[in-house]
Parts: sequence; structure tokens; C-alpha cells
Amino acid sequence: MGDEPVNVKEYQELAKQALPKMYYDFFAGGSEDQHTLKENVEAFKRITLRPRILVDVSKIDMSTTILGYKTSAPIMIAPTSMHKLAHPQGEILTAKAAAACNVIMGLSFSSTCTIEEVASSCNAVRFFQLYMYKRREISALMVKRAEINGFKAILLTVDSPKLGRREADIKNKMIAPQLKNFEGLVSTEVHDSEGSNLEAYASRTLDPSFSWKDIAWLKSVTKLPILIKGVLTREDVIKAMEIGVEGVIVSNHGARQLDYVPATIDALEEVVLTVQGRIPVLFDGGIRRGTDVFKALALGAQAVMVGRPIVFGLAAKGEYGVKRAIEMLKDELELTMALSGCPTLSDITRNHVRTQIDDHRHSRL
Repeated sequence: MGDEPVNVKEYQELAKQALPKMYYDFFAGGSEDQHTLKENVEAFKRITLRPRILVDVSKIDMSTTILGYKTSAPIMIAPTSMHKLAHPQGEILTAKAAAACNVIMGLSFSSTCTIEEVASSCNAVRFFQLYMYKRREISALMVKRAEINGFKAILLTVDSPKLGRREADIKNKMIAPQLKNFEGLVSTEVHDSEGSNLEAYASRTLDPSFSWKDIAWLKSVTKLPILIKGVLTREDVIKAMEIGVEGVIVSNHGARQLDYVPATIDALEEVVLTVQGRIPVLFDGGIRRGTDVFKALALGAQAVMVGRPIVFGLAAKGEYGVKRAIEMLKDELELTMALSGCPTLSDITRNHVRTQIDDHRHSRL
């Protein structure tokens, strides 16, 4: 097949051809100037690899555990919203692809398939993303439904007290579909002639008062481990550990919230050095190659989350496209480990990468 992609970036081109402009822009776009959107990918290119030679790499083992759950590789599906805008069967196909590849999927709070539909589609380990709504009982109900349906952790997104200014969505007058999870609870029908109805819906529902003290409330309504998604600074990691969460996810929301925050790969090491191994650190943002996965692991991430490449694979070729996107990243990581002299994940160390900070240190010596 002439149009068969050979890397995940090529799925983005196919998705652009397959999707209406409004939906492609929704998935591909970032906030305001999209500076951080570009940086999330570009920052990886400023990190170089330091391979080891003459190591026995006849067998490469990429398997690992995340929160105690076995997975084939340190690659997870990030929670991204509204997969039915990419494919009519939506998150059900994404879930089946994740299960087939034996990787953990994060299901978005704003999924277009219900929690129950995804849970019953196939047997797999899944985590559930949570936003905090002004009506706390709705967020609590979603957590309970996730728990009842076998989800294993809560990914609490904490970088969205308000929706970032996504100008493509405003120009396109982006219309969100009714989300089946919230039928009878809240309507997505918002009439806003000035722009995106996503923005109007978010301002009506998201709770901008949610703060550190409210994590205790969330702990009171679930026994599931809570990971905070959206951490970028040492100061917030310290608070997260003090409050007793089970992990942190270094993320800038795919550059869809606050523009001009650092690329997540540039923020990762600050978080890792602060955590000192006390809780898991997961990584989200800008992964497009197996070398990117390797770099994040070398800088201390336990695993990475992949968002847009999954959605683009889904839009281009359905379940097969999602599977291929995951397999491509796994295959590239396996090759990178072999060529870097790392037969297992534990062999990947900080000494396998060189960052711009390292370059500055060496230039001063």
C-alpha cells in the first residue's frame, strides 16, 4: 500500500486528509501562539543520545509495571477527548487496540463512549481521567462508575481551572457533541455566537475554586490511587507528595492550556530530581519517536503517555491505525535500546542522554 505510514508523524497527514477541518484543528491545535505546542516536539531534538557499544543486545526486554500492573512497554495511551470525532466507534476501538498491544489506556473524562461501553469492550488495565466540576456530585459519580467498572487509577487533571484559549476552535466555532457519560446530568448544548461552544461549556462546568485542600475530598470518595496530571514545577511536586498522591504526570495538557510554559521534556528533570524516587513520575507531551520515549526514560520518567498520534491513527485507519501507532513507537524504542546498548529498561540511565543544560555545564568547565 503506497499510503501505508512508516512512522506516527505520517498518520497525522492522513488524519488531516480524513477529518473535517474543524475536528482536525481541534485535535491538532494548541493555545494562543502555539509556542509550547511546537516546543513540546522541538525540545526533544535538542537532546542527543550517548550510546554504549559492545553490549549483548540479542534480547531486548521493554516490559515494565505501572502502579503494579504489568505492561508490554513503558508507553501508555494518554486521555484525549471525543474520539468519535475521529472515528464513529470512538474510544471502544482505542481500548481494543490498547488491549491488543498490552498497554494501559487512560480514558478521558470527556470521552464520547461511556465508561461502561469502554469497560465492556475488552479485558484490559485502564485508568480514568477526572476533571473537577462545580457540581462535585457529577465528578464523584464518574469516579464511582470508573471504580465499579474496573478502572485501576484516577488521573486527576489539575491544569484546567478554566479552558485555555484555543483560537482555531474559536475561529471554527467548534461544536462539542453531547457526551453520553453525562446524559441526564449536564448538557453540552451551549449557544455562543462569539466562538467555540467548548469554551462556554467549560466555563459553565469546570470548578476554578478546586485547590490542594480538596484532594482530601477526592480521597474520601474513592479507594483508587490518585495521580495528579499537569505538574511542571518543583514547588507543586513537593505539595503533591505532602498531600499523599500516588504519582505525578509531568504534562502541559498537550500545550492546550497555558502557552509559554516549558516543553514537558524540559520540565521533566526538575520534577524527577525533586521526587527522588518516592512516587512514580509519568510523562506526557510531544512523543513522536521511540527515541523520544528513550530520552524521557533516561531523564527519569517511569513511562510516557501518547495522545495525538493515537487519535491521528484512529482517524486515519481506525483500530488498526491505533495499533500501528503503538507498535511503531514500541519497535522504535526497541531499536533505540539495542543501538544504545540497553537490553532492559533499567539499563537506561541519565548518562545515556545529553541535554542543553549538560552542554552549558561542560562549556563552563
